[in-house]
Parts: sequence; structure tokens; C-alpha cells
Amino acid sequence: MATVRVNGIDVYFERAGDGPPLLFFNGSGATLETSAPIIEQFQRQFDVVAHDQRGLGRTSIPPGPYTMSDYAADAAALLDHVGWATSAVVGISFGGMVAQEYAVTFPERVTRLALLCTSSGGAGAASYPLHELAQRPPSEQAAIALTLIDTRFTPEWLATHPRDRALVDMRAERQPSSGDRRRGELEQLEARSHHDVWDRLPKVAAPTLVACGRYDGIAPMANGEAIAARVPHAELRVYEGGHIFMLQDRRALPEVLDFLEAA
Repeated sequence: MATVRVNGIDVYFERAGDGPPLLFFNGSGATLETSAPIIEQFQRQFDVVAHDQRGLGRTSIPPGPYTMSDYAADAAALLDHVGWATSAVVGISFGGMVAQEYAVTFPERVTRLALLCTSSGGAGAASYPLHELAQRPPSEQAAIALTLIDTRFTPEWLATHPRDRALVDMRAERQPSSGDRRRGELEQLEARSHHDVWDRLPKVAAPTLVACGRYDGIAPMANGEAIAARVPHAELRVYEGGHIFMLQDRRALPEVLDFLEAA
């Protein structure tokens, strides 16, 4: 656990695990604390560097606006600090957007790339506009968010699928943020709304896995198909689940880990 000054902000990061180097990018509003269970899975096979992205967690919350290139530049500077010239890269949701920006900006630094439940923007289509959802009343947000997570998640579905019900309940337990923390989250959502790497995706040089959930309401399967068709050396894998398919389909995480570890 450490903090490093890069690009005018203090970035909190953690490095743990054994194996090949891996840069991990988190999703919208997620921090190292909230994502610890999933990051720990990667640490079992990799030497993982993960950080609270600008505006979130224990990293600085500078004045906005933020850009996707800011997020990619923060990560590059962080890897310079730890002494990694190259690494494998994995990004989940918003993290997948940053991972794309990173991979087209610094293609020589990426050995393997995994893009999970994400979108390219532009002609490849955008993910659901979470910045607009954030402006709705909390009661409306909760109702919409249910089917964004998984398009099958109606009250009737959840009543007969206790495992999915447990996932929904777990997410509902998160406490809403306020003050500067909320400002940082909104700045991230605004940056996300401008994400567009479509025209630059052919610059990705590393073998790439695009993984998506069949019932994802935030980053629909068609968005993953578009990325896989646009990125050289890419393969697409579709899993039985929604935006959190890694917690729904037991095949998903082991296959992502194996792909990233392959020579």
C-alpha cells in the first residue's frame, strides 16, 4: 500500500501477488476497497498493480473536468514508478474503457489485454449513459439499475434465482457517497460519457480477449462484438450473465486468468 505523486495528483495504489506483471483497471465508482475480492483473484496468479483512479477512493480528487487520456496517463506514470516497461492489462467496465485508451496510446507497453463488459464508444456504440442516470431520483435509479446489471433481473426472476438475488442485495448495501467523493464519481462519469476509441482500436498491438455477458444492460453484447471485430488479434467470449458475469458464470474468471497468463 502506497501513494505516489504523478501528473499533479496523489495516486493510491497497491501491489501484491506473484507471477507475471498485471495492471488492473477498476469500474465506475469502484475503489480498491470495494473491489478487493475480485482483485485478490488476479493476485493468485499475477503480480498485480491496481490503483484508485483519480477522483476515487484514497486518490486525490482534483478539479475537473477529467479526460480518458488523464486516466491512461495516470496509469502509465504509475507503472513508470514501479519500474514496469510492459505488463498484461485487464479492465472491467469503465476500467475496460481506460484499458482501451491505455492500449491505443501505449501499445508497446501491453503484452496481453483483457477487456471485460465494456464499450468502445463511437461507431462501436457507447455503454449506458450512467451520467444521465445519476441525475434521476434515487428511487428511479434503483429500478433502472436492476435491469442494467442483467436484463433478466425482474422481481419475478430474482424471486426464483436466490444467487442472483444475493448479488443484487450485496450491491444495494453500498452506502451512497457525498461531498468531494460524490464530485469525484460524477467527474468520472462525465469523462466516461466522452469515451471514444473506435477509430484508434486498430492500434492495439497485443493479443486481446473481449469478454461480455449475454444479458448485460450497461455494455450490451453487441458492443463487445464490435470491439472484437475492430481490434487485431482479438477473440470474443460470451458468458451467461449480465454486467457482473464474472460472478454469475463460473467459467469466466478462470478463462480470463488463463488468457492473460498465456505466453
